[in-house]
Amino acid sequence: MKAEVDKLSSIGFIKEVDYPTWLANVVMVRKPLKVWCMCVDYTNLNRACPKDSFPLPQIDQLVDTTAGHALLSLMDAYSRYNQIFMNPDDQAHTSFITVRDLYCYKVMPFGLKNVEATYQRLVNILFAPLIGNTMEVYVDDMLVKSRTADQHIPNLSAMFTILKQYKMRLNPTKCAFGVASGKFLGFMISQQGIEANPEKIKAILDMKVSKTVKDI
Repeated sequence: MKAEVDKLSSIGFIKEVDYPTWLANVVMVRKPLKVWCMCVDYTNLNRACPKDSFPLPQIDQLVDTTAGHALLSLMDAYSRYNQIFMNPDDQAHTSFITVRDLYCYKVMPFGLKNVEATYQRLVNILFAPLIGNTMEVYVDDMLVKSRTADQHIPNLSAMFTILKQYKMRLNPTKCAFGVASGKFLGFMISQQGIEANPEKIKAILDMKVSKTVKDI
């Protein structure tokens, strides 16, 4: 927790706060590879907040419109929600308590119930000229598609122009550029169509053949 607070403070994502109206607890969650993640429990704050009903795209429609393209580029935004700044008047509402002090977020934190709707509204506005044509976006998952290989660089250039203009950052470890097939929203997509994701059906593929009535 101390290491995460020091990191968030050094990059300007959080700041110390006094006398906040709302105060949340921190929960440490163990992730794969034995990595610990600091999460803030905003249960009470979320109960008091109105629901933003901005619609998320239909996953099946996005997948259907993506299949059959020659080249794909799949990208993931870096620290997705943290790239949006909080309204200064609302920053103190995100306050949380640690063993050393009280802090609040200057950027939109994970855990608030309207973060997905807010982020989707943002990317819909930023990439409006491209969405549905050369690009599809589902929250922080972005995909650039091209019917022919020679169209792909211009299509990527148009997307990067917008990214640079609004200073949006990508996570390079989760990006794949100019591939014939890739995983998007849990589906394997290629020029041939839509395929089952091996990770999703691994348990079925590895299932042993039943040999007795009891096994069946």
